[in-house]
Amino acid sequence: MAVFIAFMFSCNALDIAPSDSIDPSKAFRNVKDLNMGLLGAYAVLDYTLIGVNSIVSDEANMPEENSVSNSDAYRWLYTASSGSVTSAFDEYYSAIDRANRVLGALDGVPAPNDNDAAIKNQYKGELLALRAYSHFEILRAYASAYENGAMGIPYMKESVISNPAREPFEEVITNIKADLSEAKNLVPTSFNDNSRITKNGISAIQARLALYEKNWADAINYSTEVIEAVPLASADEFQDIWTDESDSEVVWKLKRVSGDTRIGGFYFREAGGIVLYAPSYKLINTFDVVHDIRYTSYISHETDRGNGKAPYLVKKYRGGDLSAPGLTDIKLFRTGEMFLIRAEALAESSAAIVQSVDDLNTLRHARIDGYTDETISSKDALIQAIYTERYKELAFEGQRFFDLRRRNLPVKRSEADASNTSGALTLTPADAQYALPIPAQEISVNHNMKQNPNY
Repeated sequence: MAVFIAFMFSCNALDIAPSDSIDPSKAFRNVKDLNMGLLGAYAVLDYTLIGVNSIVSDEANMPEENSVSNSDAYRWLYTASSGSVTSAFDEYYSAIDRANRVLGALDGVPAPNDNDAAIKNQYKGELLALRAYSHFEILRAYASAYENGAMGIPYMKESVISNPAREPFEEVITNIKADLSEAKNLVPTSFNDNSRITKNGISAIQARLALYEKNWADAINYSTEVIEAVPLASADEFQDIWTDESDSEVVWKLKRVSGDTRIGGFYFREAGGIVLYAPSYKLINTFDVVHDIRYTSYISHETDRGNGKAPYLVKKYRGGDLSAPGLTDIKLFRTGEMFLIRAEALAESSAAIVQSVDDLNTLRHARIDGYTDETISSKDALIQAIYTERYKELAFEGQRFFDLRRRNLPVKRSEADASNTSGALTLTPADAQYALPIPAQEISVNHNMKQNPNY
């Protein structure tokens, strides 16, 4: 990008010197060095867009007790200088730059035996998939719209200082698909570390990407690959996912250890016991609070917090270690999402309403005790039901705002969530803030970069 992204690793898993001024052929001399570089690219990824999705959508509210955090973002007052919504741009391009540096050196690294050659191929696959995923996240956040001809983002295939222009949305999708396709041929089926990108992880990215492309056949095919390989969690397993006691149905996660950032701290500040963001009443009211395991896994109701305090808390990321509250692995892809992707794609496909309803009912049976199958015959009603299920299933997982944008739906907060919004109850596709702004610094130094409309 226009601003040189430093290649400095900051992960517990590795501790090597910066390589900005080092010849890549010297920085990466063997397969072990390649792995260190790959881990450095993974290390950049965090929960940034999960938080953004919560505060600019209708899945969270900002209690009066929060007088310290991101009120402008929550009230849709953000600009191109608001780090709360622009930091993800730099975060993911940093991951891309790190991946590109390793990819640029990879072919020159010797593989003295068949095992090293196979590992090199795997690492190349992971790097390509990570590059594709990171571009996809930037595209979801900063594309002017999710349609052909809309302003997308620059697709960076090498580490260079340059002034790239924004590519059309559909061209970015094409580049992402190409990287994922090549990656899938390189990552072996036997590799099953879900803290890194596996073949199932690539299928999951492809399935989600297909929704944004409106490629329903691909969405069905790729989600089915994951569903057949990674079963849904049982009710007992499901609640243990969020305390890191179970990896059931987790396709790809960001592993977190002591010293890493705590996603739970985005919603609840331990110092002073402040709820920064609470589950919205609109979201709470969608759950069967008695029978739905998601309600008790995602939300806690604490009536003894006192007057003026939020009675509902985001429980999903409180974690299971009392010595490090809020420190949990960040789940990026789960099988539950794959059922909803397939259900939506089937609903959009001719003569597939019954199969779509079957997927929706299967997921609900796994989550709701005593659930009775629902019959839905209308496509519009089915799409609405799937969207409501996504709202519940994927709450606080970085999907809601982007889901609304996929169908050009407004963000509508309920009156019950209005108390601290300063009137910010509805955000329409015509509003500037419906697409996040390109960072002001990037605009100022890159004469080819165009800002999203109305900023």
